[in-house]
Amino acid sequence: MKKILIPTDFSEHAEHALKVAAQIARKHDGEIILLHMLELPNQTGDAVSSGHALPEIMFFKNAALAKLESIMDSDFLDGLNVSRIVQFELAFEGILKLIEINDIDLIVMGSHGASGFKDMFIGSNAEKVVRYSEVPVLIIKKEIENFEVEKFVFASDFSDEIKAPFAKVVNFANEFNAKLHLVMINTPNSFKSTLVAQEIMDNFTAQFDIKRFSTHIFNDANVEKGILNFSNSINADLIGMCTHGRKGLAHFFNGSISEDLVNHAVRPVVTFKI
Repeated sequence: MKKILIPTDFSEHAEHALKVAAQIARKHDGEIILLHMLELPNQTGDAVSSGHALPEIMFFKNAALAKLESIMDSDFLDGLNVSRIVQFELAFEGILKLIEINDIDLIVMGSHGASGFKDMFIGSNAEKVVRYSEVPVLIIKKEIENFEVEKFVFASDFSDEIKAPFAKVVNFANEFNAKLHLVMINTPNSFKSTLVAQEIMDNFTAQFDIKRFSTHIFNDANVEKGILNFSNSINADLIGMCTHGRKGLAHFFNGSISEDLVNHAVRPVVTFKI
């Protein structure tokens, strides 16, 4: 967690994400990079070539830099290594480029609670970041005064395609010294006996060095409700899921989880790309 990227649109929800990122950076001796992607009206790519006069461009850029400077003076960032970037680029594309260029370890983004991705950051850009980011994306729904991850729920079918991202899940849990609560959701349309489900999970977890974990089989009407209800039942601090870059959240977990899980989860959610 040495480099944490915080895309901001200067909203209250972006500030919630930044406060959590500050806590993570403080505990892990990390660096925060504040990013504002300045999308000018009718922008199709490079701001200069899209017809905007240079004085107008500089006005918007200077205003954004001033806002970022003001944020960097916040008390909750005292003593942290914080830098800021303003770029004229489509937000989704710009964020993905910066991830690679700056060797980012984690992205923290704010969300408008139950309205989810449609209102997060800049339109649908956050959904695209979650879908395509090669690094974990932590989604924060509300202000969290003390971000501690003791109970980390990860739901999956524990198939072979989850192995690569699950290694990142284990690293994430170990970084926070969290206990992983691994859960397989049984639904009427996709039911496994307890013995079969437990064997699948035992064979899967045997391949990884997990410091602290437990396995659970939870029955519910559908996968979304199962994950939310299980997380509520143990008062989880964080919910983890995998995403397909090409197909997004709607095809996670053999196609049965939709964006509704992220939209309806009040708890923080972290995503890992398959």
